[in-house]
Order: sequence, then C-alpha cells, then structure tokens
Amino acid sequence: VTFLFILTIIFTGCSGRDTNDWLQNLPQPWTLDEDQVSEILPKFHKRFPDFHQRLKAINLWRVGTPYGIFKLGEEIEPDPDPILRIDTSDCTVHVLTSIAFANSEDWEQTRNNMIDIHYKADGEGNKSPTFKSRWHYTSDRIRYNPYTRDLTLSLISRNSLDSIKIALNKKKDGSEFLDLDWSSKRTVHFVPNDKIDKHFLYSLPEICGMAFVRRSYFGTGIVIAHEGVLIDRSNLIHASSEKKKTVNEDFMKYYFKDNGPVFDGLMVYEFVNI
Repeated sequence: VTFLFILTIIFTGCSGRDTNDWLQNLPQPWTLDEDQVSEILPKFHKRFPDFHQRLKAINLWRVGTPYGIFKLGEEIEPDPDPILRIDTSDCTVHVLTSIAFANSEDWEQTRNNMIDIHYKADGEGNKSPTFKSRWHYTSDRIRYNPYTRDLTLSLISRNSLDSIKIALNKKKDGSEFLDLDWSSKRTVHFVPNDKIDKHFLYSLPEICGMAFVRRSYFGTGIVIAHEGVLIDRSNLIHASSEKKKTVNEDFMKYYFKDNGPVFDGLMVYEFVNI
C-alpha cells in the first residue's frame, strides 16, 4: 500500500509539472482574438479529454487575466457589453466563461454555450440572452442551473450549517435591487466559518466552485458577494478586485486574515459535464 501511495504521489507530481509546462508555453489568453482562441481550444480537448481536468487546466491558463467588473452583457440595451470575452474577468465572468470554454472547441461554440449557461429558459424551454433572463443571483444559479450542482447540504450535517430565508432581488423597503420584475423567496444554506478548515477542504472534489456569503448584503436581497474555483483542495482561482487580475492563491490564507474571515460562510458546488 505504501509503495502504491508513493507511486501515486510521484505520478501526480510529474503530471502536474507537465501540465504547468504545457500551459506556460501557451500565449496569454487575454491577448488572443477569437480565431486564436478557436485554434487553441481543440488542444485542450486533446490533452485533457476528462472534462474536470480540462476545466482545471483552463482555470490555470487564465491566471493573470486583467480584472474588470460587469463586463458581460447581451450586446443590446440595457447592457450592450459582449456575451463572451476573454480579455477581462470579474469573479462570476471567470467561472462561467471557463465552463463555456471547457465545453467548446471554438469561439462560436463557446458563445453559444455561454448563452446556455448564463441565461434561464423561458416557459417554452427556449433561451435567449436578455438582461431579465440572465442568472443574476449566484445562490440561485448554483442550485438551479444544470451546469452546477449544489454540494453544500451533503458536506456536513444540516444542524452544522447556517441558513438564511431571503427574498432574492428584494430590498428591505420592498423595492427591487435590479429591474427584473422578479423576486423569489429562498432558504439558502451555507457552511459557517467555524466549520471551514483544512479537514473540510480535504472532503471536497479536486475541482469545485466556491461562493462566499456576506450577511451585510442580505438587506438588498443578495446572498453571495464573491465566487471562485477551488483546485487541489487547497488553492482558490478567482478574479480579484483587490489584485486587479485573476489569481491562484492559498485558500486558507485568502479567507482567514489576521483580523478574521473575509466572508461569513460559503456555498460549495460541483461542475456538471453536459
């Protein structure tokens, strides 16, 4: 058993170095145009036939991407920003576009997948990119978008979880936070800070999504303040507003500062291969 364990460590370490070397030889993604992205994506599929390994590699490749908040839209008013871009990211843009790239082999397919990922279906099951049909609320997207599956309730006992009953998109005064003509009452469960440690991280998949709760947002009908991708049960890849780029950093050092935790808890979700 010990011998096999050592072999596993050696193989994993060598595989990781090979992947890093390969990624470092690729051009920086934020410098590429659509045709160049279309040339590179099939290489990811060939080298990483497993969806989750490919998603992990794409996340690593995108480290260093310049930060820009609210940079995706519908290419029409009220938000004329592009449906897909690779030159800049905020936290949610990084997560969703990485899923789209991992599911695609060229730019056009990625754009179509981005519409499928980023927007809700209408009553007839059709999806079209509009501001009102967009998944604006991360806590809802995690639970009801087919590309993700909420793991929070399966990680620790329900008695150990925290929760909030909230009307999403509704402020304390009853008005809407965003002009969506939509609100939904939800009970959202999340892992409290006193349950987050290295032992907890070891129970997670090799790659998973993390969404961070901020209680001060509850009064505006919002649960989640930030999100990113945890890899290797240790490192968080996320678009950092503080560092003005996408970074790969030790999760525990990022989350727990000398003056206390950065957030008030977290949701964990897995990425579904569709």
